[in-house]
Amino acid sequence: MNKLELSKEIKKWGAELGFQQIGVTTADLHQDEAYLINWLSKGRHGEMSYMASHGTKRSRPNDLIPGTSSVISARMDYMPPSSKHPIEVLKNTKLAYISRYATGRDYHKLIRRRLKKLANKIHEHYNDFGYRCFVDSAPVLEKALARNAGLGWIGKHSNLINPQAGSWFFLGEIYTNLPLEIDTPFKENHCGTCNACIDICPTNAIVGEMEIDARRCISYLTIELRGRIPEEFRKMIGNRVYGCDDCQLICPWNKFSKNSDEDDFRIRHGLDAANLIDLFSWTETEFQKRTEGSAIKRIGYESWLRNIAVGLGNAPTSKKVINALKKRQDNSSALVSEHIEWALTQHC
Repeated sequence: MNKLELSKEIKKWGAELGFQQIGVTTADLHQDEAYLINWLSKGRHGEMSYMASHGTKRSRPNDLIPGTSSVISARMDYMPPSSKHPIEVLKNTKLAYISRYATGRDYHKLIRRRLKKLANKIHEHYNDFGYRCFVDSAPVLEKALARNAGLGWIGKHSNLINPQAGSWFFLGEIYTNLPLEIDTPFKENHCGTCNACIDICPTNAIVGEMEIDARRCISYLTIELRGRIPEEFRKMIGNRVYGCDDCQLICPWNKFSKNSDEDDFRIRHGLDAANLIDLFSWTETEFQKRTEGSAIKRIGYESWLRNIAVGLGNAPTSKKVINALKKRQDNSSALVSEHIEWALTQHC
């Protein structure tokens, strides 16, 4: 096969493996590198030191994987079909809101397996095919690559938006030495004058178009941050105990989004609308068991309790809430205890 024929076959094989779209681009990210360096220089990555530690490898695929000629970008829808409506959960502050990407099994392994299967199909036709698969696991500018591969544009909230599928999808990449047929980059931005995502952000983390100050972002505060959550943000967090989807929920393009039919992305343990008090009662053993194979597990039990304590501080005042907080007050770590004390002051 020539490179055009192979590129067409790769897209067909990708669809057979459950990807909703496959695109191909070059390794050139020089324009995005300037944006990345500027973002890092402002300290907007917070305590995510790994964002800076790899230098320009994130924006120079050839520095990360020498010989990279093309990048295959893939997307897969993840919204579970049986999920309790996110807005209903956010409005019921007795419940815990968990970002919808994390209510099922961890996407990293599933998508990486599918990408490797796609790579194996390519290898059947090209013995000298060199590659590496990535799923949010290495210094990769995945959204910029996906945009360049024609999968969508980067919205004002910094997420990739596809005009036929919204933004509820995961991305994955194959770096390869094959000179494949390159797709037309998605150059148009269809956000227009809409600022819905900027306006709805609870903590005003979207500080400019396509620019997020992670230090203010609820996803960062509840997932990446390991220490105390700054008090100025605790009321704003509401009942969001793992991540935040507000900017996607308000985006008008998500009227075109589609539910996933992947079994691994279906709701587990009722985490789409779980009661805050029930989650706060989990022992560490229960946490480990019920988050096995889930993206939630990586934050650890302490951060889990810290986040739920904040959620309980924002819940309607009741004896059950106060008792649940007091029950953990004396036998928790200093970090969790500090957030419990704050939560209790909200109910005085």
